[in-house]
Amino acid sequence: MAFRQEIRSWIKDNCPESCLGPGEVPGGGTKVQMTDDQQAWIQRAASEGLTVPTWPTEYGGAGFSKDQYVVFLDEMRRLGARTPVAGMGTSMIGPTLLEFGTEEQKLAHLPNIARGAVWWCQGYSEPSSGSDLASLRTRAEDNGDHFVINGQKIWTSGAQFADWIFCLVRTNPGAPKHDGISFVLFSMDQPGVSVRPIKLISGASPFCETFFDNAIALKTNLVGDLNKGWTVAKRLLQHERSGMLALTSGTNREVGIALDELAKACLGEIDGKISDASMRAKIATHDINAHAFRLTQRRTVEESEGSTPGPATSIFKFYGANLAKSRSEMQVAMLGTGSIGWETDDSGIQEITRSWLAGKARSIAGGSNEVQLNIIAKRVLGLPD
Repeated sequence: MAFRQEIRSWIKDNCPESCLGPGEVPGGGTKVQMTDDQQAWIQRAASEGLTVPTWPTEYGGAGFSKDQYVVFLDEMRRLGARTPVAGMGTSMIGPTLLEFGTEEQKLAHLPNIARGAVWWCQGYSEPSSGSDLASLRTRAEDNGDHFVINGQKIWTSGAQFADWIFCLVRTNPGAPKHDGISFVLFSMDQPGVSVRPIKLISGASPFCETFFDNAIALKTNLVGDLNKGWTVAKRLLQHERSGMLALTSGTNREVGIALDELAKACLGEIDGKISDASMRAKIATHDINAHAFRLTQRRTVEESEGSTPGPATSIFKFYGANLAKSRSEMQVAMLGTGSIGWETDDSGIQEITRSWLAGKARSIAGGSNEVQLNIIAKRVLGLPD
């Protein structure tokens, strides 16, 4: 009880009012503009290890036990405080380094991630690979104390803002495709790296093409064993697909105007209820499913001693993508012709058009729905090929 009160008081005293409720969570680094409140929230939380509360204190965390972490989740949710910093640093490469990194790698990278001082991007997908990630062609040639990297990656989210990249490279072209891959880290701020944002139909450019022309990765930043990077890569994907980072936020509910509020505005209401019974039932079903999904994620945290589970994380990725898409579809249905607007008007409702278009990528990005179902069938349910 004393710990709970201490955490509650600290959040109340330190989380800026503008960082309460739904809103943008910064990903760290120096290339993206942050508000003064966002910067202050990161600094205050990082000073207590609360940007990554379950990490050991020597790497910038708070060293929370599972029980302490659950209390922290409760209080963040109770007060509506957004997680101070998000992104691939805290949710993907950080947890992976905790498992596979050397002590030198942990000390070099984890405290910077915890402070929000660095933005990371992911070098996995390639134009010729599709969902067959292990067929990647980007090569890393041994050159003494470093690798020389040549090739291309695509769909590298946020690469135009990134300071560092975690990247899959082929270090043994003659080996079977899963056995000749290595996992390396290197700086994006070097002459051999160039980035070209991809403009999407939604008008945004979250994805990029990234080119390596004799880029350098020090061998001290080889994670795991040479030619055994596939094991590291799969584990990182499990961290990504778990969605556990969202649980640290008090606003891990769906962001944006609530479905029932939008329905009342568009379809009308009777005695405080949505007038269209069919849409009312659809929204109720969606809200129940979304709540059950969050509870399942929460239960997984409580049962896993705070670590990310294995192949079962694919169900989080699959179900979360479908929930997001169904929500957007209902929004568009409620707006009718109002959904065809492009620029946001004073009400902000027309921005839904862009999010609806962007949301189509949810069932592909981070591993397609089909890939997730295959993983669940083989690795979780043990079904035959």
